[in-house]
Amino acid sequence: MSGPFVNGKMRRRWMMRIITLLISAVVVHGDEHTNKYQDGEQVVVWVNGIGPYANRQETYDYFMLPYCRGIAEVAHRHESLGEALLGVNMENTGIDIRFKVPVQNKIICSKKLGSESVDDFIYAIDRNYWHKLVIDALPVYGYIGEFSSETASRFLYTHKTFKFLYNGDRIIDVEIEAEKTAMVNSKSANDLDGIPGLIQKLDFTYTVEWVETDSKFEFRYKNHISFFENKIHWFSIMNSSMIVLFTMGLVVVILMRTLKKDMIRYEGLAGEDGMVEFDKDLSDDYGWKQVHGDVFRPPRHLTALSGFLGSGLQLGILAFVIILYAVCADMEMQNGHTISVALFFYALSSVISAFYAGSYYTQNGGKSWVRLVFVSSGLWPGTVALAVLVINFVSIYQKTSRAIPFTTMMAVVSIWSLCVLPLSLLGVILGRNYAGLPDSVCRINPIPRPIPECEWYAEPASIVALSGILPFGAIFIEMYYIFTSFWAYRSYYVFGFMMLVFVILVIVTSCVSVVSTYFLLNSENHRWNWTIFFAGGSTSAYIFMYAIYYFVVRTRMHGLFQTTWYFGYTFLMCFGVFLILGFVSHYSARRFIRVIYKNIKLD
Repeated sequence: MSGPFVNGKMRRRWMMRIITLLISAVVVHGDEHTNKYQDGEQVVVWVNGIGPYANRQETYDYFMLPYCRGIAEVAHRHESLGEALLGVNMENTGIDIRFKVPVQNKIICSKKLGSESVDDFIYAIDRNYWHKLVIDALPVYGYIGEFSSETASRFLYTHKTFKFLYNGDRIIDVEIEAEKTAMVNSKSANDLDGIPGLIQKLDFTYTVEWVETDSKFEFRYKNHISFFENKIHWFSIMNSSMIVLFTMGLVVVILMRTLKKDMIRYEGLAGEDGMVEFDKDLSDDYGWKQVHGDVFRPPRHLTALSGFLGSGLQLGILAFVIILYAVCADMEMQNGHTISVALFFYALSSVISAFYAGSYYTQNGGKSWVRLVFVSSGLWPGTVALAVLVINFVSIYQKTSRAIPFTTMMAVVSIWSLCVLPLSLLGVILGRNYAGLPDSVCRINPIPRPIPECEWYAEPASIVALSGILPFGAIFIEMYYIFTSFWAYRSYYVFGFMMLVFVILVIVTSCVSVVSTYFLLNSENHRWNWTIFFAGGSTSAYIFMYAIYYFVVRTRMHGLFQTTWYFGYTFLMCFGVFLILGFVSHYSARRFIRVIYKNIKLD
C-alpha cells in the first residue's frame, strides 16, 4: 500500500518518535546507571565542589585546592539541563572503587606542596570549607580539615574510609570517616629534600569496606531526610485548617447574611422568578449596588493585568503538577531533576497562560493582541532571566562554580523561542476567538462614577496590606522547612504535606479575596481589579520579610555572592507566589462579583 495514507502514517510515526526523544531529553534522571552493580564494577565517586560551610551555595571547583586526582577514569556522565541551570559541576575524584572489592590504605596520589599550596589549604580550613561527594546518587558531606583551638594547629583530612552498606546488587548507604594530617606553618617551615619552596609532602589514601545489610533499597534515603518532624507538620496542617474554617465562615456570613441585609436595605422585593426588583430611586442610598455601572469597566493597564493573570494561572498549574509528580515519582534526591521537569511542563503549559490572557484581554476590549503575546510569554521568563543574569555575573566575578554556562543559557533561550513563544501565540489566538465575548452582567456607564472617601480599613492600601496576613499564617510553619531544605542542603521529601499546604493556601486566599472585594465594593470603589490582585499577592511580601528574618537570624551567610544568590532566588520565589495568589484572588473576586450582580434586577 502506498500513497498519501502511508505518507501521513509515516509522518505521524516519526512525529511521535521526535516527541518521545524530546521528552526523554528533558525529563531525565541525573544518574548514569540503574543503581545496580555487578561484582567488581566501578563505583564512581563524584565531587560537587567545595566552599565555606556558612555559605553553602558559594561553591568552587574541587581541584582549585591543590588536591590531586586519582587514576580511575569515567567514560561519560549524563548531565541534565536542570543540573546545569543549578550550577551543578560534578567532577570525578579518580578514586578507584569496585563493587564488593575491599581496599586497605591504598594511595590515591602523593602531593608535594609549596608554601602557596599550604596556605590555600590553611585558608580553606580556617573558613570551614566542606565538600559534597555523590556516590550512586547518595550525597555524602564532609569537611576538608579542622582547626584545633588548643594547639592552634590546622589538620587536613588526607585519609578517607568508605563504608558501603549493600543489599544484593544495590548500594544502600555510604558512610565516610576521615583521618587527619597536621599542616605545617608556611612561614616557619624549612625546605624538604633540599628543594627550594617544597615544605610538605602529603599522601592521600583511602580504605573501602563492604558490609551487607537487610535494609531495602526503597528506604535508602531515610538517613538523609531525618530532620522533618511529622508531629510539627500535622500541627501546621491543623493550624492551617482552622484558618480555612475561619475564612470560610466569614464568606458564609457575607454571602448568607450581609448580602441579604443589603438587599432588604435596598427595599427589593423577590418576584416569582426569584430576582430582586427595585422600584425606587436609590441615588441617595449607598453600598455595592451603587457601582453596578462601573464594576465591569475594563481595568487600567489591561495588557499588563492580562499578562499577570495568565502567568499566575500557568505557574499555579505548574506548581500543582510538579508537587503531584513529586508525590508520585519520589524524586526528592534527584539533583536538578525538579528543574528539568518544571521547565518541560512550563513550556507545554504556555498555551494555557496565553489562552486565559487572550480571552480576558478581548473580553475587556483589548485590541493590541500581538503585544499581549510577548507580555504573556515573556513576563515570567524575562524576570527569571534578569535575576539569573545578575546572579551569574556575581558568580563569574567571584569565580565560583555556580556560574551557568553560556551554552545552557542558549538552550533555554531556544526553548523559549521555539516552544514557549509559538504556543503563546496559539493560545492568544484561541482565547480571543473562542472565549473573547464580553461577560459583564451590567451595562457600563459612559462616565466613571467618582469614588467617595471611606473608612481606613476599606482603603485599597489597607486591604492589600491586611489580606496577606491570614494566607501567610496558614503556611509559615511549612516555610521554615522549605527554606531549610533549599538553603541548608537538606533534602525535602514530604511533598504530601506540601500539597495539603498548597491547597489550603489557595482556599484561604480565595476566601480572603471575597471578603476584601465586598469591603471594597461596599465603600463604592469600583476599581477592584488591581487592588484585589495585589491583595492576593501581598502574601509574597510577608514571605519575603520572613526570608529576611531567616537570613539574619537562622543563617550565618555573608559575602556578596551568597547575599546576591539568596535574595535573588528568594525574590523569584516570592514573585512567583505573587503571580499565583494574585490570579487566585482576582479570579475568585471576579466570580463573586458576577454572582452578586447577576442575581439582582437593575433598572
